[in-house]
Amino acid sequence: MRGVRPKKRFSQHFLKDEGVARRVSESLLGEGCDSVLEIGPGTGMLTGFLLKRGFSDFRVVEIDRDSVEYLKKNLPNLGNNIIEGDFLKLDLDIFPGTIAIVGNFPYGISAPILFRVLKYRHKVKELTGMFQHEVAQRICAGPGSRTYGILSVLIQAYYAAEYLFTVSEYAFSPPPKVKSGVIRLRRNNINKLDCDEELFFRVVKVAFNQRRKILRNSIRASFRLLSEDNPVLSLRPEQLAVQQFVDLTGWIAENALLE
Repeated sequence: MRGVRPKKRFSQHFLKDEGVARRVSESLLGEGCDSVLEIGPGTGMLTGFLLKRGFSDFRVVEIDRDSVEYLKKNLPNLGNNIIEGDFLKLDLDIFPGTIAIVGNFPYGISAPILFRVLKYRHKVKELTGMFQHEVAQRICAGPGSRTYGILSVLIQAYYAAEYLFTVSEYAFSPPPKVKSGVIRLRRNNINKLDCDEELFFRVVKVAFNQRRKILRNSIRASFRLLSEDNPVLSLRPEQLAVQQFVDLTGWIAENALLE
């Protein structure tokens, strides 16, 4: 597209719909953020609208050399604000302050992007952008939903999640086989969960890795419990809200032999 060929190895589907690009740009709030970082600008359709927002520190990170050269040539206003490399290897502490992340996120690395954001949750105050429709729904799902899962709980422990709108596959070149969903994540006021956070991540993953089982069976299989006197253990993982997972983590810390 326009001199840059989308590459399968980078899960590239270039956004070509100006209306969608404008809408995504407008959805980014950037409140309380010192920098804005776009992941995978590709041919710069979204980038152009973000540049017009006039953020004091706006940068893009792009792994594809062809796209980098295209951006340098066609969006000179970016100047030296192009980071050539892999976002998943980028140390976000190079940013002196807080960050808002935006983008048409490659489907192939959507979950790793989110886990990277969680790792740097002390810096990333907002994430707004496009994911595969199913992933976007999963991130924003609440307890009781069939799409509620690991990403839902871990993300919503630290961020308020909003599903904003759906994007047709024909807004991209080449069109993906599924629709996309635009979401916005905004950091909540919880600096630290009221439990061992490393254990919390482990408990949530253990619970949903066997989501058809009641929690007693999945927890018992992964932890040496000294007691099973907890009514939550009779529920399935999708029935628990985030705070209940926090409480369960605290209970496990007191009632299990942890290695």
